Amino acid sequence: MTEQKTALILGATGGIGGEAARALKARGWRIRALHRKGGAAGHSGDGFEWVQGDAMNQAEVVAAAEGVSIIVHAVNPPGYRNWGKLVLPMLDSTIAAAKASGARIVFPGTVYNFGPDAWPSLREDSPQNPRTRKGALRVEMERRLEAGAASGVRALIVRAGDFFGPRGTGNSWFGAALVKPGKTPSSVSYPGRKGVGHQWAYLPDVAETMVRLIENEDRLAAFEVFHMDGHWDPDGAAMVGAIGRACGASNMKATAFPWWAIVLASPFVTLFREMLEMRYLWREPLRMDNSRLVAFLGEEPHTPLDEAVRETLKGLGCAPNAAAPAPASGAATLRAI
Repeated sequence: MTEQKTALILGATGGIGGEAARALKARGWRIRALHRKGGAAGHSGDGFEWVQGDAMNQAEVVAAAEGVSIIVHAVNPPGYRNWGKLVLPMLDSTIAAAKASGARIVFPGTVYNFGPDAWPSLREDSPQNPRTRKGALRVEMERRLEAGAASGVRALIVRAGDFFGPRGTGNSWFGAALVKPGKTPSSVSYPGRKGVGHQWAYLPDVAETMVRLIENEDRLAAFEVFHMDGHWDPDGAAMVGAIGRACGASNMKATAFPWWAIVLASPFVTLFREMLEMRYLWREPLRMDNSRLVAFLGEEPHTPLDEAVRETLKGLGCAPNAAAPAPASGAATLRAI
């Protein structure tokens, strides 16, 4: 009888952490979820083993990782409060836990790492010279993961576009800009320039990609990076159209996102400052190339856009006759804003 493998999830109450946990559990993995309050953390029906611990406390993360095969590091400070001071210590806790347990770290990456010298087509080995503070932090996080390989810490990074999904939160671009959670949209507030492409990633597809890569552990190097293509919207019309079809409005209109209000409020609202820093992602057609992923797996897991959008709207309480979404927990989540 094959021994059941265990995965430790940091950020299991968030979008990508939760999806990764469910995808692994469906494959027969035992899921251990770290949470500051411990217990079932309000999620007693998921079948996870909830353990109390803080991602900032290295000793607690090391203890939680005992006997696990992988650690999914999908945790960030909520609302990006103190982001710059917390994300690196959190990652250091995970690296220490992986070193002690022998587990592989699985890390959701983003497009933030890249600057204008790498645009617009981004490969895994494209130069990483970001012009933003958040981008520089992302580069340093990945640098630490790569450096860990020299001391036996294995890591897998899967970079993807802006997240959306059925269990996402209102803190994604989809839920914070395009639509309003709990309300069926009559129009879509679109942040991008007309005609500029944008890359999206459906959370269940990202989780499925991670799991398929994990299942190929014997083929993975100590440090691996893969890019997902996800859903490429050439000009913004594809996402707006999909939202319209899901809401029974074939002529759904797109209105301009109020960037002026974000500019005015940014000195007082942390999340708005972070959104403003990432505005360039809506002005440039940045697209990650998934050729290496397809060559490795044979395909990229891909849910049709209309289905993905329909399920996301249901989760946000935005689809016609959909129930309002449950209040978000205070747990940290990973967002692609």
